[in-house]
Amino acid sequence: MSRPQLAALKRLLAPSPLLRLDERCDLCRQEFGEAHQHVVNLETRSLLCACRACYLFFTHEGAGQGRYRVVPERYVATPDFVLPDEQWDALQVPVAMVFFFVNSSLNRMVAFYPSPAGATESLLPLGTWRQLTRANPLLETLRPDVEALLVYKRPEGFECHIVPIDACYELVGRLRRHETAEVEIEAFFAMVRSRGNRSAVETP
Repeated sequence: MSRPQLAALKRLLAPSPLLRLDERCDLCRQEFGEAHQHVVNLETRSLLCACRACYLFFTHEGAGQGRYRVVPERYVATPDFVLPDEQWDALQVPVAMVFFFVNSSLNRMVAFYPSPAGATESLLPLGTWRQLTRANPLLETLRPDVEALLVYKRPEGFECHIVPIDACYELVGRLRRHETAEVEIEAFFAMVRSRGNRSAVETP
């Protein structure tokens, strides 16, 4: 990350008070430990903490009348992602990071970046999204609402990974809580690479 980009990130992501964590399932109120999984409420567009039982319940087709979708645990490095400089500039994000996912309510790809308010949408014409999707067929493999393509612009080029959507919001939260943005980013991407390598080994 360049010095101007790091300065912008530190300025935008001023630390906010750490909220008290309610370690209960948002669906059944069962208590659980810090480690847990998530589901997306498609009606409210919100991410919910889920105990193991609720998470498994919503993996079944039609469970909850299709209102909820489980967040998978897939991490995949995507070194061939194509994003020309002019398209990156068109995103008009003030930091060196953005994540893309399919919003099923809008039936299109959307992009968000870290900001003081949390994840902030980058608004672009539909034609720009179409160009990006044509150049990167892997975007078609993202599971709507629950998987994202995370892009980090390093000085030497882009680092890109398919990650669970909750991982993106975890990163946004980390950056809001800590002043050492660069340290948090490097630790986060080290974790992403580690999980991606483990997934590759475990895949038959």
